[in-house]
Amino acid sequence: MDQCWEVIDKETEEAVKSEDLATIERSLLEVVIERDTLNIEEIELFKAVNLWATKRCEKQGSSTNGSEKRRILGERIVKGIRFPVMAEHEFASVVLDSQILTPEEALKLFKYFNSVPDTPVGFPETKRTGLKELFERCHRFGSVAHTGSGYPYSPDKQDCLIFKVDKDISLLGVTLFGSKHNTYSVTIKITRLDYEKCLQSKPGKFSSALMKYKSVSYYGFNIFFDQPVSLKKSVEYRVEASISGSNSWFGQNGQDHLLCSGVRFKFRPSSYSTNGTNVERGQFSEFLFTVK
Repeated sequence: MDQCWEVIDKETEEAVKSEDLATIERSLLEVVIERDTLNIEEIELFKAVNLWATKRCEKQGSSTNGSEKRRILGERIVKGIRFPVMAEHEFASVVLDSQILTPEEALKLFKYFNSVPDTPVGFPETKRTGLKELFERCHRFGSVAHTGSGYPYSPDKQDCLIFKVDKDISLLGVTLFGSKHNTYSVTIKITRLDYEKCLQSKPGKFSSALMKYKSVSYYGFNIFFDQPVSLKKSVEYRVEASISGSNSWFGQNGQDHLLCSGVRFKFRPSSYSTNGTNVERGQFSEFLFTVK
């Protein structure tokens, strides 16, 4: 049985798209849906669940409308789908058309996607840990916190950090801390120090969501650059962020060097940092990269 679950976890999309899925009992589908270790995008898992329900309706000679599919699925399966981790356009174009959710549930999810404060969404908000990513992560902190009023921001201050790597990498983006159901206006820059040359700058508004890295959960958001930033080994770079928004979570117990997927990152504080970020605490939760 353990070997079977291991195959399902590793090859989830192939498993749920097989013709045999329509033949399994609801009790087994419930167990599958609740597994955190599935390797599949949530929208693809929902499509498989919707198809299972449609096939069951047809087999029973009943209507395939949303309410009937909801009845056949049962609340345990519907509540096990992680709608909040879907992209809003996926939710709007696929989930809504199925009519499986109630109008009240759909409204709550739209409020969640648009960062309306204090919206109880009613569905799991973290991505499945088994989902394979196309990039590596360097997580800076041993713990995260939101004690007191959290980590503050003001227009005249910025968070900065200097770092270097021991292998050539492509930096795809950076993860910043946020807080529950809030949106942040951010401009993030990567500067090569020896030339004092800005390699790339990325402005925008970003919505915070519940994120999970190994055993650490926190509210934050990924910022991906428009193009990967090529970083050379042993060369120092400065990452800086100007952030406007509500007080956020923040990292603690950071280290000055970390080995992440075979790449050693070394960090040191920057005199440009005027908002409290340094090696030990503050912003820049994760660096998202690929090895050349």
